[in-house]
Amino acid sequence: MPTGSNNKKKYTYVWVSAIILVFGIFAVYEITKRVKSGTVVENDRMSMAAGQNKVGFVVNQGKKRKVPEFQFLDQDSILVTNEDYLGKVYVVEFFFTTCPTICPIMTQNLVELQNTFKDNEEFGVASFTINPRYDTPSVLKRYAEKYGVTDKDWHFLTGNQEKIYELAREGFYILANEDEDAPGGFEHSGMFALIDKNGYIRSREDQYGNPLIYYRGTITEKQGVNADGEAQQITILKEDIKKLLAE
Repeated sequence: MPTGSNNKKKYTYVWVSAIILVFGIFAVYEITKRVKSGTVVENDRMSMAAGQNKVGFVVNQGKKRKVPEFQFLDQDSILVTNEDYLGKVYVVEFFFTTCPTICPIMTQNLVELQNTFKDNEEFGVASFTINPRYDTPSVLKRYAEKYGVTDKDWHFLTGNQEKIYELAREGFYILANEDEDAPGGFEHSGMFALIDKNGYIRSREDQYGNPLIYYRGTITEKQGVNADGEAQQITILKEDIKKLLAE
């Protein structure tokens, strides 16, 4: 057999293994079914040509992933729960106010989203601090004022650190760690999660039907591309928020 065919098979095995690890066997079945019928490339080329990028559900082991229950105090010392966000499309981030690296950029991007959807009462943001010992409600309030946060549905949330870390790791699979060697003493990914009105985690799908899962929050639209060649994803996040608001 030609070498190219061998390499293609090896790539396929790695691809399928990765899907099983993240999304479960159900997702493999659905994608494999499309491959066998020859519809993956054809259908996605048609979708891309029409400029229609689907905002699908994030699926794990055959189940649509939903935001777990949570309750934390916000910057006004008001108890906020996941149910307060039902009926809204919102963006989730994990950050901390003394972050010396990516958090200011993430906040700028979220302010950009706030200003884009300022007249829509069905849009919101949930910012969970990963340094709750320092980030008290009063600290979070000053931070919000500093960056021009005006959306009443943008809550900066603080509380028990272990519960916040559990929410990040097990609820969203987003990195959140206390690490004395990391800048500012905490390690986090800088990714945004997109949630629909019913509390389901949603994601842009690529041309092959694979979910993006998260949106890169560490590059602004104006920057376009960072030093590592990664492109900004705020533009497509705006597009996907509009689609979910229209559902």
